[in-house]
Amino acid sequence: MGVITERVGAAGDYEEVEIPGMPDTADSPAGTVLRRQAPRPSRRAVLHVHSSGESGVPEDLARWYTERGFHFYITDLTAPGARRWRARLRRRAALRTRFARLDAACRHLRESDGIDSVVISAHAADALTVALWCDARRDAEPAGAVILSSPAFGRRVRRGLRIACPVLVMCPAADGTAGGPDTPRAPRGPGRLRRRSGRVPTALGPHVTWLWLPGGLDSPEQAGGADRRLLFDELGRWLGTYMYGQVRDQLL
Repeated sequence: MGVITERVGAAGDYEEVEIPGMPDTADSPAGTVLRRQAPRPSRRAVLHVHSSGESGVPEDLARWYTERGFHFYITDLTAPGARRWRARLRRRAALRTRFARLDAACRHLRESDGIDSVVISAHAADALTVALWCDARRDAEPAGAVILSSPAFGRRVRRGLRIACPVLVMCPAADGTAGGPDTPRAPRGPGRLRRRSGRVPTALGPHVTWLWLPGGLDSPEQAGGADRRLLFDELGRWLGTYMYGQVRDQLL
């Protein structure tokens, strides 16, 4: 995980975890993910998909999850020798490799690390891969929830998908305000967020929430403090909807 470790942040915050049966990627040895443990024992985890060509995983994102009782794992799905993600995604063998890495990681989290609830988080092209994987594995329901940030869906999901678990899709608002695909405009105000669940331009499944958020969706360097707080507030509310008791209270 050498390349991804450099991009993630301080290597001492993470440990390498060997996962049997996980195929190679361009920059990661077979069977390796990174793990940052929550300060308290937990049976919940976030598996964050992070391609080696992207900027680093935001420190505030990892910290936000671990402070709320989620172990934070990072995996890379970049295929060996690939040049551009659009070209790679058209290759069935490469897509099977990505699916196999997700299968192996989720299996290890559940069977070896004792994780009961797995939340999968992904951005851009990786969000497309995760969505396709969830559709292909919908009968097994390998994830408890999926969070897709600025997904690069394009034509690949024009036919629609059937993701069984709850899905949160977060997209940057084109005009810097929050909203939904066909939500009537409302007066702007501090912290105002408009959301819409149900019929959306891209059909993903029966339990989908779309959020249009102000700038700084994927990097704290691109956001003001208020925008970043809004993102985490909404993320906590959404996750809290699918949690119970003390866990839900911690998220809100």
